[in-house]
Amino acid sequence: MEETSQNSTPLFDAVKRYVDSDVTPFHVPGHKHGRGISELRKYVGKRILEMDVNGMEDLDYANNPTGVISQSQKLLADAFGADNAYFLVNGTTSGVQAMIMSVCEPGSKIIIPRNAHKSTIGGIILSGAIPVYVQPVINKQLGIAMGVTTKSIEHAIKNNPHAKAVFIINPSYYGIASDLKSIVSLAHHHDMAVLVDEAHGAHMYFHCDFPMTAMQAGADISAVSIHKTAGSLTQSSALLLKSNLIDPNTVKKVMSLTYTSSASYLLMCSIDIARKQLAVNGRDILEKVLKLSRYAREEINKIRGLYAFGNELIGTPGCFAFDETKLSINIAGLGYTGYQLENKLRKEYNIQMELSDICNILAIISLGDRKQDLDLFINSLKDISAKAKPNTYPYQNALPDSPEMVVCPREAFYSPKKTVSLENSIGEISGEMIMVYPPGIPLVCMGERITKDIIEYIKVLKNERCQIQGTADPYVNYVKVLGSNFIT
Repeated sequence: MEETSQNSTPLFDAVKRYVDSDVTPFHVPGHKHGRGISELRKYVGKRILEMDVNGMEDLDYANNPTGVISQSQKLLADAFGADNAYFLVNGTTSGVQAMIMSVCEPGSKIIIPRNAHKSTIGGIILSGAIPVYVQPVINKQLGIAMGVTTKSIEHAIKNNPHAKAVFIINPSYYGIASDLKSIVSLAHHHDMAVLVDEAHGAHMYFHCDFPMTAMQAGADISAVSIHKTAGSLTQSSALLLKSNLIDPNTVKKVMSLTYTSSASYLLMCSIDIARKQLAVNGRDILEKVLKLSRYAREEINKIRGLYAFGNELIGTPGCFAFDETKLSINIAGLGYTGYQLENKLRKEYNIQMELSDICNILAIISLGDRKQDLDLFINSLKDISAKAKPNTYPYQNALPDSPEMVVCPREAFYSPKKTVSLENSIGEISGEMIMVYPPGIPLVCMGERITKDIIEYIKVLKNERCQIQGTADPYVNYVKVLGSNFIT
């Protein structure tokens, strides 16, 4: 496929032709070009609702594409260096789960970092796979999980030589990347497929100053969030495949199990356009993004009590490379928790952060950011620092240790459960995931033993009024645990 073909948007062009033809619709969706939902039409305009259509011959069918969707997916694969690419309209969650289900069957082992996103656990439950957890390096100063080391993956492979796959995060929410190429080489030497969660790395394919991507490293399959950092609409992602170990027909069969039969053309068109933009102009666009990120990091590091960490972490345990567009800021020196500072920025300065934790806040710098936005952010942090009382940080940085897995997640999911108070759950086996969202990494997974340290950490999070998810009780006063036959 010639480079100039990346200037085209087959699907988007077909949808525009459909809208311009002024067709009389007797197909779903029922709002019929927005006429049936006038309040929304008045607010967003008619054009976007005219584009909200369903599968037909002119527009192709997402479940079995042979026309313009197929053409656009081929362009997507070419742009990202893959052999096959698939539009995802249920976020990278659906891609992560499809990856696992394409490789694993009930009883298969899969090696994964313990700080993997909740969608990974969902994929394990759906596939019936057995997780072999690898602990990431913990940076106690920053209070965050780093990447997994090649040595830790090697150890897991040695102890589980029949595992089907190795699952890697590239990069983490905080921008940390492991030595992906070495891990791929190691896994392939043992005939294990490499699955990569690149939810936060779609942009990295289009500029050489970013960590190595999954396709560049020789990984077999990758799920990328086009919407997070590459410009498409929320919920639109892609699955990339380039493998001698995974059959494209298997991937297609797995996707057909969970893929909607009414894929959003708005979401798919946004992927088509975002791909074109980055394939044609990505380097120049991302050069500006990197310039903004470097400027902001330098200015923030001049502010008392703040540390915007970056490339200096490269070479420290668990950090092989770093994505500079993740503007992660350790704020412990201000005397606030990250949750408190996020709330303060939103309520007093009208600035919304991407993520906060006990020790840090995170800003994602991407295609749509402007210098005046960053100047507003920097000046707000200066104002907060000037008014803050330092050395009054209320909590320790230490994250609780990862708990012991007693029962595999699928068995725990289907097992009888009982409800107990959070206080009385020490020693019980969790029947649900408990996580802070974002980033969506479980503190406790289904089938893991709940410890006192985890409960104390959850209490701190509740006190900070952060968003805890996964439990049937939205206030996390009660948790579901496995029935008495599993208590040991």
